[in-house]
Amino acid sequence: MNRLTVPGRILVTVLILAGLWGLKWLVVDSGYVLKKSVSESQSVARIDLPDAPKNAATAVPQADMPSDKEAALTTPEIRWQCWAWNAQMGLFFANGGPKTTEGSLMAKNNVNLNLIRQDDVPQMQASLIKFASEYKSNPKTTEGVQFVTIMGDGAPAFLAGVNPELEKLGPEYKAQIVYTCGKSLGEDKLMGPAAWRDNPQSAKGGLCAAYLRDGDWNIVVKWCGDNGIKVNPDEKTYDPDAMNFVAADSYIDAAQKYISDYAEDRPVVVNGKATGETKHVAVNSVATWTPGDVMIAEKKGGLISVVSTKEYRSQMPCVVIGIKKWMEDNRPVVENIIDAIAKGGDQVKSYSAALNKAGEISAKIYKEETGPYWVKYYNGVSQADKQGQVVELGGSRVHNLGDNIELFGMGQGSTNVYKIVYTLFGDVAKQLYPKLMPSYPPADDVIDLSYLKAVAGRTTTKADADKVTFNDDDAIRQKVAEKAWNIEFQSGSNKLTPASQKTLQSLFNDLVVASNLRVELHGHTDNVGDAATNRTLSEARAFAVKQWLEQKSPTNFPDGRLSVIAHGSDNPLVPNSTPTGRAKNRRVTVVMGK
Repeated sequence: MNRLTVPGRILVTVLILAGLWGLKWLVVDSGYVLKKSVSESQSVARIDLPDAPKNAATAVPQADMPSDKEAALTTPEIRWQCWAWNAQMGLFFANGGPKTTEGSLMAKNNVNLNLIRQDDVPQMQASLIKFASEYKSNPKTTEGVQFVTIMGDGAPAFLAGVNPELEKLGPEYKAQIVYTCGKSLGEDKLMGPAAWRDNPQSAKGGLCAAYLRDGDWNIVVKWCGDNGIKVNPDEKTYDPDAMNFVAADSYIDAAQKYISDYAEDRPVVVNGKATGETKHVAVNSVATWTPGDVMIAEKKGGLISVVSTKEYRSQMPCVVIGIKKWMEDNRPVVENIIDAIAKGGDQVKSYSAALNKAGEISAKIYKEETGPYWVKYYNGVSQADKQGQVVELGGSRVHNLGDNIELFGMGQGSTNVYKIVYTLFGDVAKQLYPKLMPSYPPADDVIDLSYLKAVAGRTTTKADADKVTFNDDDAIRQKVAEKAWNIEFQSGSNKLTPASQKTLQSLFNDLVVASNLRVELHGHTDNVGDAATNRTLSEARAFAVKQWLEQKSPTNFPDGRLSVIAHGSDNPLVPNSTPTGRAKNRRVTVVMGK
């Protein structure tokens, strides 16, 4: 019997593999045999968030620099996992190094802390679960970690993943938020083509690499909501009328996907229905933070910061999450940790020597780059990328005690900003991914301010959170977002109806999250009545909205932030020929910019 030659065997193997691939395509991929479930792209409402603390150096006594020598402490070691994020520099300065050093603020408070870089979110969750599981039977366990720091707006998804497992040990073992180390102030961003910044609608059909349901992804979703762009929650399909996503393993992987020209063949969907077409699409935008943004600029270039936490200033505090049972068992220790971080924040905010030291410590903890590198991108810079295009990179700030008091609504007349941030972004993830995240822990269940209140109560001198100021004569030069709001007024009047209160609350929340942006309130009417009367009425209605916002929160809407522009009936959205059309034309359009 004749045997196949080597080339013959190779040919047969290729034909078999091709046949199997074709069978797999017919049965699975094509949808002809097994019909696929397709998710429809969704419009996301404007994400309404309140104002955040603002950072400004306040005169505080300069502390001694911590040494590089590890402190000889007899107290049990506390383990803490953290990302590479510059918002933690107050914490790092307070500790003096990866492990607590002599002369540091932590050592003075008798805290023995080990800071460990961990960029992998599931590993952070696993480390918390490991600690709690061991701690239940062995309070002296050295397994797992007691604390992690993550993006505050990503906490709903993080806790939705970890708390159900922790609560199997008992409700007292849940993870809770107790403090914030700082915030992102430009470091976290949507990087995309310059055309997206100039015309947000051109982002439709974009493909963005991001770690899904976390803070950087939130920036993209918020920006889409602000500009009326749909979001496609299905990372396996492509919607040309929506923002599409590639699921990255981390913020670094998101950057690398753009750098490596990552692309996929995806079935096209329109209004939630497959068209039968397949499209080859490549990543053309990224949600990331430093050093991801620096990698993109230096290794490939071509993207700018479309929008970031520089504009969405209150969106992303760096929250401290710990195991409830351990914290309650060690309340004085937790309070001493918060006290040291707060003082470390004061030092970094006030003295360049402390900032430089924190940068040096960052390099040791992250095991990457140098101290000056981290200081540079803590401050934020504008530099030319590989293609010669100027791009904004980096930007974070630390928090002190005053910032936390304002952020959590503990000051007189202040709002619990973080509770609103947590709830709103939790709702967004729940809306877009109901199967993956059908629920998340309520804010009141996972925010414990008792430790912060204790520290604030015994601290006699507190450095204030800084304030954002605006000049009355400055106008918006670069538009970030524009959207019409259907705010109801009494007929022919500038008096708000009771039904308008909910809309105004949403508008309030949306504007205060973007606390670094100016706001123009454009008043419009229908064509009933003469033009002069309509212009006067549109101005009065826009002023009514302005006054409502300023009276609700003077600190969030300082003088010069809001301005009014009256259009009367000059710019209808639709014909005024029907009652429905006229109602749509009676509106206030909100423009945010800088």
